[in-house]
Amino acid sequence: MHDGEVDISEALVRQLLVAQFPQWSDLLLTEVHSTGTVNAIYRLGNDLCVRLPRVARMAGDLEKELEWLPRLAGQVHVTVPFPVGRGEAEFGYPFTWAVYRWIDGGTFVTDGSKNELDLAIDLAQFVRELRAVDPAGAPPSGRLPLRQLDQATRWAIGFLHDVVDTGAVSAAWEVSLAAAEWNGVSCWRHCDLLPPNLLVEGGRLKAVIDFGSAGIGDPALDVIAAWSVFAEEGRLAFREGLGVDEGTWTRARGFALHQAVFIMQYYPKSNPGFVTMAHRTVDQVLGDMGM
Repeated sequence: MHDGEVDISEALVRQLLVAQFPQWSDLLLTEVHSTGTVNAIYRLGNDLCVRLPRVARMAGDLEKELEWLPRLAGQVHVTVPFPVGRGEAEFGYPFTWAVYRWIDGGTFVTDGSKNELDLAIDLAQFVRELRAVDPAGAPPSGRLPLRQLDQATRWAIGFLHDVVDTGAVSAAWEVSLAAAEWNGVSCWRHCDLLPPNLLVEGGRLKAVIDFGSAGIGDPALDVIAAWSVFAEEGRLAFREGLGVDEGTWTRARGFALHQAVFIMQYYPKSNPGFVTMAHRTVDQVLGDMGM
């Protein structure tokens, strides 16, 4: 999926386990196929999984998780990933990798089902709880303010001239740019609340995974889920649950649009499932704006 991606195989993962975690090296190892783009994932036995960064520019995300996930666990009502072993570079694999507890649960399906309202309530609660975590010492989000994304977003929209209505998407982007700027008051945010990172059980949110982008920053970054996850009814419930003001809402819609068009131009062949989700987000944004 990426230029310079490290070659990761089951044989390599087994070799790393034998050398560094022999207590788990005999467990069944199975590659997990997903729309994830940052880590290769292998299920290890019934209760564990192995995550290995694919490229150097994303390797720091896992390092951040290893430091902060144990601190965040217990401060939110849902399950979050919990690392149980830190692996080191070896056998030609150049990055820190890790063993985590496996979390059972199904990925939320964006089909407008009756469970969408329940998920909207649960996810709003998770975002409120995460925002309430003390931000002292927390890492920055690393995400640029919306207006600094203008040139890159317009380039991505132009790239999609035969895929989307670029006139409508550009008009929606212009509206987002006019939003009130963030006031600079930082809080914790997950920043990647996409359907594959939301695990459900019995119609309710059970776990939120993939905290590689988490940190402090503009709270609008976690409102992206209003369009990336929900349809109209769930979107309204999510907004009500968070009490989102108009400026934050409009910035969030812009962030959602920026994220979606970049996914669509970057992964058209290497991750078509991810692109399908992004296309849905664009449709939700345009529909929400009556375009």
